[in-house]
Amino acid sequence: MSEWTAQCAEALSADGLLARQLQGFAFRESQQALSEEIARAIEDRAVLIAEAGTGTGKTYAYLVPALLSGKRVIISTGTKALQDQLYHRDLPRIKQALSTPVHSALLKGRANYLCLFRMEQAKSETFASRDLILQFQRVLQWAGKTKRGDLAELSSIPEDSPIWPQVSSTADNCLGSECPYWSECHLVKARQEAQSADIVVVNHHLLLADLAIKQEGFGEVLPGASVFILDEAHQVPELALQFFGESVSTRQWLDLGKDILLESGKITGSSVLLAPPVKAMELRIKQLRAECEVVPGKGAAAILATQSKILTALHDVQEAAETLLADLQLQAGASTALDQCTARADALLARWRVWCSGLNREPDADVPMAAVRWYELSQRGITLNATPMDVSTPLRQYREQSQAAWILTSATLAVNASVDHLAAKLGLNDPRVLVQPSPFDWQNQGLFYLPKQMPEPSSPNFVNALLDAARPVLEASGGRAFLLFTSHRALKQAAQLLEGGPWPLFVQGTAPRMELLERFRNSGNGVLLGAASFWEGVDVAGDALSVVIIDKLPFAAPDDPVLEARLESVRQRGGNPFMEEQIPSAVIALKQGVGRLIRSFEDRGVLMMGDTRLVSKPYGKTFIQSLPPFPRTREIDDVREFFAKVPA
Repeated sequence: MSEWTAQCAEALSADGLLARQLQGFAFRESQQALSEEIARAIEDRAVLIAEAGTGTGKTYAYLVPALLSGKRVIISTGTKALQDQLYHRDLPRIKQALSTPVHSALLKGRANYLCLFRMEQAKSETFASRDLILQFQRVLQWAGKTKRGDLAELSSIPEDSPIWPQVSSTADNCLGSECPYWSECHLVKARQEAQSADIVVVNHHLLLADLAIKQEGFGEVLPGASVFILDEAHQVPELALQFFGESVSTRQWLDLGKDILLESGKITGSSVLLAPPVKAMELRIKQLRAECEVVPGKGAAAILATQSKILTALHDVQEAAETLLADLQLQAGASTALDQCTARADALLARWRVWCSGLNREPDADVPMAAVRWYELSQRGITLNATPMDVSTPLRQYREQSQAAWILTSATLAVNASVDHLAAKLGLNDPRVLVQPSPFDWQNQGLFYLPKQMPEPSSPNFVNALLDAARPVLEASGGRAFLLFTSHRALKQAAQLLEGGPWPLFVQGTAPRMELLERFRNSGNGVLLGAASFWEGVDVAGDALSVVIIDKLPFAAPDDPVLEARLESVRQRGGNPFMEEQIPSAVIALKQGVGRLIRSFEDRGVLMMGDTRLVSKPYGKTFIQSLPPFPRTREIDDVREFFAKVPA
């Protein structure tokens, strides 16, 4: 062990710096071992995949070597909430404990910052409701006081408010250095700060967007670093597919039209010329959306290719876009903002043409598919996507060019103690691997209950049977439960069946996620029903949550066009798509859901699952062996006894 690695280990020891400086710090052997392994990887500029079971304390385990390394480090997290927690809470505590004079910076994507130009533009807009007027007034008041311009500071405005796009920029509508507010721009200042920082905290969306831009040769957003630490790394393969893909949507055209009308209204004569083609574009988009009523909400491009009316409507939108672009070009030089609208129209039209031109071409059976082309409908329009089949090559190329240490960590990376599936997706050849089990006392802290006589998950009576089995569990626990579902349809059905029961009910979709969680915690005996977004990134420690009930094994929807293409690709090379693709993804998702239950050494709880495939199918063993080693039972009396027992 080198002197520096020993220093990292000592800081996390039972009588080390953190134990002396941080109130409530508890020595964990698993945390110290993880930190040592991370330090060695940083020293050797190696790639490390490290699964750290819940309770290991992985955040401190990587922050200590990051801060003591003396190198430039980029730390990327799974969500903006985790990013804020890391930067505002964890990082300052460890910096103070270690007395390290390290300059750190927080950097988010541009949509998270107030755009002063867009805000000024919005002052002349007519808002659709009194609520939006009040929200905009709140933004204006805050804008005069904020130093960072981080929209997360406006926590009183809902996350899904229509006000956000009106006061933030996108890569499409940003004026760049031509903007009259360039010298005051919050995003520019945040990027400048990041360029000079020793440690930069970002999220995967920003990191991957930057890597994707580098592939296109548009320059570097994030500063070069010697160390990349990716927390919640299980999310990276799926997110990377999005960022290395291409998409174009009718919403982008509608937003562009809105900006054109706003800007042309300030220029004499421009509005008269540009309003008709903008209105014509809006009409064509409306007609396209109406024609799409005959196809599923999401599907492969080939589905659209069979519908002559949709093909005509797609072509009509393209023609309207061409007319709009030609009219915009006649206004060249009228204003910086209008010239930027012209550039946006040109880029959108190019993507629209490329996507639609492929509808008339037959795929070549001898050429491996590079990207999956698919569509998705929204209430008012359509998004056309091209998602790459594989991102391992560009990710490997970037990693090799960086010559940096790469640390990928999460509580859920391994499937039956193997991380091969993740390594393959990320193009990692022979990485270092550490699978660090959770230090929790699973034998005494938890119980895994699989009810007897449950119907098959495909049974129309499944949700009723699940709730019949769940009610005695909820009675034994006094509520205090998460019910996690693999579909929104099952969630809604369960909500109706549980309505009016003895436990306060909190249902995803009825309020913002953080508000629901807060109300659930405060209720004392609540039952929260959630789908995908509640399976991970949700932390309810203590007595408020003592039961997690999961309806089915979380296999991805079989109608997903990208998944379908990937499964077909595995088949063509002679592999087993179910075992190679579907099982590993479902195991990781299940581990995330189960991970909501035990969050601290004091927590106790029961995991109940309704899916009998765990014991009736051979692959059930893979799921069970990947979960924490709970005692297992099929008897409800064991659940009652668990809750009747007072912990030592």
